[in-house]
Amino acid sequence: MKSVFQIAILLAISASAASISWFAIAKNPKPAPVTICDPAIIKADEICFDQVPENVLWIDARTRNEWQKNGYPNSILWNLDPSEDANKMEADAFSKIAENKLVVVYCTSQACDTSRQIAKKIQKLELGIEVKVLHGGHPSIRLKN
Repeated sequence: MKSVFQIAILLAISASAASISWFAIAKNPKPAPVTICDPAIIKADEICFDQVPENVLWIDARTRNEWQKNGYPNSILWNLDPSEDANKMEADAFSKIAENKLVVVYCTSQACDTSRQIAKKIQKLELGIEVKVLHGGHPSIRLKN
């Protein structure tokens, strides 16, 4: 009987320690992984954040909520969300795109393909501008700001 009581106490102590650890991790999540960007090895359609000149048009290909929450300053929204008005988004973007020599498109992460899809749509407009996808996506912006 004594050993059952001791096991119960050990389980209670272990559960308490596990709960404290869980809450500590939940309140202090791990930072986003550092995005290494070596211009010598990235894809031809990509650009490193450090290589982006000042006068560019930034296009956020994430959701409207993400863009409103922490989009890059002066960026415009253009995504593939079916709940959005794609024609209006493209029309709004068109005039701003035509005013720039370089457009940089980013989405949620390096693995996100939406930025490439938007970049291809822009290239099909044949406006004679350079279009790049931000290597590392939005996390690479947050690391620099």
